[in-house]
Amino acid sequence: MQNLTNLAVSAAVAAICAGLVAGVLLRPTPGPGEDEIRALVDAAVAERLAAQAPAQAVALPMDTADLNAAIETYLLDNPRLLEQMSTALESGRRAEEQERARVALAALTEDIYSDPANIVLGNPEGDVTLVEMFDYNCGYCRQVVPDLIALIDEDPDLRIILKEFPILSQGSVDAARVGVLVNRADIDYADFHTALFSSRGAITGETALTAAESLGMSRVMLELDMNNDDVTAVIQRNYAVAQALGISGTPTFIIGDEVIPGAVNKTELSRRIANMRECGTTECGLDG
Repeated sequence: MQNLTNLAVSAAVAAICAGLVAGVLLRPTPGPGEDEIRALVDAAVAERLAAQAPAQAVALPMDTADLNAAIETYLLDNPRLLEQMSTALESGRRAEEQERARVALAALTEDIYSDPANIVLGNPEGDVTLVEMFDYNCGYCRQVVPDLIALIDEDPDLRIILKEFPILSQGSVDAARVGVLVNRADIDYADFHTALFSSRGAITGETALTAAESLGMSRVMLELDMNNDDVTAVIQRNYAVAQALGISGTPTFIIGDEVIPGAVNKTELSRRIANMRECGTTECGLDG
């Protein structure tokens, strides 16, 4: 009877795992390979069956509560099975998200790279473009500024596009409005950018106005123009790009077919830039 119970448990676990496999395999985008996932399940179940299979097995009814308890015990005794399935499912989820991002990036090429309001640093004709969506009150955005400046200094063929994405406060929105106007003026935006990120405390519209004024712009004209519809439209277009790409935080980088959330260090950014030049994607040697 015990052997039959073990067989029932193994069969039930196999069914559960098969369901997990089906969930991955039915995803609309590529996940882990079918052979790889089935091998994980088959190996665990086959090992159990081989150790305990009787000469003849007769299916006997089993109480649902007993079966559930036996399944729970089996899974607790074999934690690696759950870990392996979790890893496979997570891999499938990431692949799905990456595929969605690739499709969205292809559809948004003009909006991302050719918006006339883009803030462009480095070489405007560079062979590789790195995009950052940022908020002036984002501590992690402040953290990556030196790395971006170093990348520009070290790589004469790099173009960096900055997109105002104020999401943290009203002060961020007001500063972004001033930033849009500064970008239109005959002023090096990098000076304004570094001045704001070098400021202490929360960045507000007043902080941005003071920085712009120190660079030679008229405070009065800035205050008159910063709430104009055309300024609002620039920020709204950036919001639309973020929404389409599922971006909800800053900084977020876009390079090639990859959307990268968070403060990525200079080494990682340099690696992706080099890969773009070598193979046209951020991860060379990978399928898809």
